[in-house]
Amino acid sequence: MQSLWVFGYGSLVWNPGFAWTARRIARLDGFHRSFCMRSIHHRGTVQDPGLVLALDAAEGANCHGVAFEIAPQIAEETLEYLRARELISAAYLETRQRLILEDGKDAGREVEAVVYVIDRDHGQYCGALKLEDQAQIIAAAVGDRGPNCEYLHQTTAHLAELGLPDPELQWLSDRVKMLKTA
Repeated sequence: MQSLWVFGYGSLVWNPGFAWTARRIARLDGFHRSFCMRSIHHRGTVQDPGLVLALDAAEGANCHGVAFEIAPQIAEETLEYLRARELISAAYLETRQRLILEDGKDAGREVEAVVYVIDRDHGQYCGALKLEDQAQIIAAAVGDRGPNCEYLHQTTAHLAELGLPDPELQWLSDRVKMLKTA
């Protein structure tokens, strides 16, 4: 039996919810991190959707995040957990993608990982929103896992702590803080 690898680029970075045996900085080519999915469960409602991050395909793009190695003995239960969490509305597609590990003893090694990417044909896809529109939505939305702004701030802070600052997320985080205090 082999280990399972899972790629985190949003809330999985700071709240994976599963046991892992190793955690490495990794790069996924061909996708970028984007607030391109309307959240009608975790960070918004059907009546007042929030936004969550998704991986949106784009030529020449890449996304840095965290690759989690899962022990073979718990791979199936981890996948069950992830499917219940990530596939709640079928806006994500569960895929297998090649990651390049960028730190530790495995730097430069390629691994195949479970990666959740946005389905551009799904009704929750909203890839054309301007940053200001994203900020307005994130500042106001609340779902069953809490305020949308908490998701943004946590993700932005944890990526920066890992040495993976995301300028677009930082701008959104700063703007949402301004909107919340206005």
